[in-house]
Amino acid sequence: MIRWPSPDRDCRYKSEDKPKGELTCLLKWEPGATLPMHQHPEIEQTFVMEGSFYDHDGICRAGEFVWRRVGSFHETHSDDGAVILAIYRKPNIFQHSRGYARK
Repeated sequence: MIRWPSPDRDCRYKSEDKPKGELTCLLKWEPGATLPMHQHPEIEQTFVMEGSFYDHDGICRAGEFVWRRVGSFHETHSDDGAVILAIYRKPNIFQHSRGYARK
C-alpha cells in the first residue's frame, strides 16, 4: 500500500536528474484532479496503472500507455482519479509562465 500525503496530486518514488531536467515518478491523482494547460519541451511518456485521465485527444485507462510529442500542448483531467507512471525528459512549461510559446 502506498501512502499519499497530498489531497490532490502527489509524486512518489521519483528518480530525478535536475541538471538534465529528467524526472520519473509515480503520480496519484484524486478524483476531479486537473493539470492546467502546458507544453512538452521534450517527449512525455505515461503508463496508467489505475483509473484514467483524459485530454482533447481522448482517454487513457488502466493498462494503457500514451506519449506526447515534443512541443505538444494539452490540459489533462481525471474524473475518477488515477495512478500513473510518468517519465519526463524536460519539465512541463505551464501556460502563463516563462517559455510558454504556442505556435
